[in-house]
Amino acid sequence: MTKRTGGQLVVECLKNFGATKAFGVPGESYLPILDALYDTKGELDFITCRQEGGAAFMAAAWGKLTGDPGIAMVTRGPGATNASIGVHAAKQDSVPMLLLVGQVSTEHLGREAFQEVDYKFMFADLAKGVVQIDKADRIPELMSRAWKIAINGRPGPVVVVLPEDVLFGESRAECSSYVPYLGFGDISFQDLANINEILEDAERPLILLNGTYLKNQKALQGYAESLGLPVICTSRTHDGYDNTSLTYIGEAGVAMPAHVEDALRNSDCILALGPRFGEMATQGWRLFNVPLASQKIIHIHPSEEEIGKIYQPTYAVVSDLADFADILNTSMKPKRTWFEWCAVGRKAHLDFLKRIKTTAPVNMAEVTAHLQNTLPADAILTNGAGNFTFWPNKVFQYGPDQRLLAPISGAMGYGVPAAIAAKVHDPLKTVVCFAGDGDFQMTCQELATARQYAACPIILLINNGRYGTIRMH
Repeated sequence: MTKRTGGQLVVECLKNFGATKAFGVPGESYLPILDALYDTKGELDFITCRQEGGAAFMAAAWGKLTGDPGIAMVTRGPGATNASIGVHAAKQDSVPMLLLVGQVSTEHLGREAFQEVDYKFMFADLAKGVVQIDKADRIPELMSRAWKIAINGRPGPVVVVLPEDVLFGESRAECSSYVPYLGFGDISFQDLANINEILEDAERPLILLNGTYLKNQKALQGYAESLGLPVICTSRTHDGYDNTSLTYIGEAGVAMPAHVEDALRNSDCILALGPRFGEMATQGWRLFNVPLASQKIIHIHPSEEEIGKIYQPTYAVVSDLADFADILNTSMKPKRTWFEWCAVGRKAHLDFLKRIKTTAPVNMAEVTAHLQNTLPADAILTNGAGNFTFWPNKVFQYGPDQRLLAPISGAMGYGVPAAIAAKVHDPLKTVVCFAGDGDFQMTCQELATARQYAACPIILLINNGRYGTIRMH
């Protein structure tokens, strides 16, 4: 095997893992990677962004859209601190991402050299993991480890720290072309029997779904519709379920509608598919008693660390949600009361949508209705944070092939970079970004990135001349 630089090894690993795009701002601390990217001749394109926060948002949105790790590359020190907002967004969204950060040479570590930061300390809580590579020979091993951490269990962002001398160093190490997705053991017949038994005892069961994880909603939709189980999605993940289904009754997020809160509170059994039981879905952990809710909880999650973290479930299974949805059967006989309970929730949801009015100079109810009627069936919507997100998050109803890219972290400035990333991924799809005037100005410089790469979404700039959420509070 011929010798290659550490930078060439990093790029070869990413190519072998299936990466096709990387977002970043060029930096002197990772020049060998930039040189190697130039030599890929379009296999792994580097999208030059205008600020590291925008690049990290694009990578986080890419992870959410595709399920594969979004790649961001930034320089050490200021580059990493700017990019940290995207790492936080990816962590809260539970989406895979790799942030590659340059670092001072290993011989100077710990001396507070120019732009030196201890990334293991800095990202200890922000990222799912931090991997530092101190020898060029170990690049294939540790790049594989970082990718595996990002995609397995509860997906999340991993920071890869690359000292300058390691990138300029040479090695004959070989890059792997395979990173294992660990998957899960088969769901046993006993698991299904136990779940069915718990559900059969219930009078008002419902499904609480984290739509981020679900790649095959048709199987779950068929299951819910055949049993008359109402479906509520967690904050900003409702694009993971067909909102036109008679079983969909709303989103448990910021400004939770009263009928959604009532349904969660009054249910007696919750089939929880992928939620973390976070602050938004539980109204600050007030809807259910901690740690023993009065409702029976069947918790299905890809990470065992999330099961029993806050609420002790009646029954739990560690499983990929798509795999779990595939094997759900409808052998049990549904109760008539389930369909009645579901119909009440669906009517309340439709009544909620009908009651929405606005006295603002711009009638966003009419704007959203127009978009609902005219956008293609595979359109992608994005947003950042602010009062304006009510329209794409609560009012717009997502069909089975439409997507929402929105930050569960509530980060302002996410919408514009996310929309650009979506257009980079799917140039022919219609992408619409909802942005408030304050939200827009956080990352509007990335319009230059959009122009440079002909990745130009439609941006609805909702301008009220103020930080609306702050004024409201």
